Amino acid sequence: MSELNLKIDWQSVQVAQFRRHGLKLRAIEDIDFVDINALCGLEAQKTALVENTRNFIHGRGANHALLWGEPGCGKSSLAKAVFTKFLQDGLKIVEIGKDDLEYLIDIIDEIRAQDYYFIIFCDDLSFELGENAYKHLKPLLDGSMERAPKNVLMYATSNRRHILSELASDNMGAQVGTDELHLSDAKNERISLSERFGLQLSFYSGNMSEYLGVVESYFAAFRFMSVDEFRQRFAHALDDLRAKASEFARLRASRSGRIAKQFALSYASEFFAKFSPENERD
Repeated sequence: MSELNLKIDWQSVQVAQFRRHGLKLRAIEDIDFVDINALCGLEAQKTALVENTRNFIHGRGANHALLWGEPGCGKSSLAKAVFTKFLQDGLKIVEIGKDDLEYLIDIIDEIRAQDYYFIIFCDDLSFELGENAYKHLKPLLDGSMERAPKNVLMYATSNRRHILSELASDNMGAQVGTDELHLSDAKNERISLSERFGLQLSFYSGNMSEYLGVVESYFAAFRFMSVDEFRQRFAHALDDLRAKASEFARLRASRSGRIAKQFALSYASEFFAKFSPENERD
């Protein structure tokens, strides 16, 4: 069996990803930077996650963070945006998939003595019944006989708040014939994992007005202007934009930020070609 290769020159590397193939940490050079100012409709979540991260890199109290909610509502984008904001301050990121969590303790052992602050990032963290990889999180989230490292936090995204799958039967009384003798204990274990994340931020699709505001923010960003400036310059075209954006959302039965971005990418060229004044044409 191959040996783990977790050595990284953290002085020159900002982001690394664990790869099961080769059992190694691989430096990421083509980083997917996200401008936090380009994310709209997430002001409360931005403020909380930025403050938590700032406290962390300054050695103050900070929590593991769980970003949960509907798909396409900005969970991963916000995490990347916060990382982008603080990478220049020396923050380091280690990305790991949920299927590789058995190697988490080895990664922690490797970085706990480094003179940097690390965030372990796990995107789309959830576990189905029968999976027990979540147990590998406990040394980081709870500590064991050895203290959890002060220079390592976990940030995770999930489509559900209770990361472990739950059954309707968990909320019923014990029934004759069940295999689990202590149903309340099993239920508590399932819901307690998410409670180990001291910062929990929820993400949901907004109403149509909020969705249209996100659409307009994307169009404004295409022309490097504020939303107010965009609305003023293109006031004559806003009805058309909003009607098409609303129809796009209805056809997809979603008003998420992802849908707003997809609409902007599909319609921006046509919109600006049709409605821009002559001095703003491409």
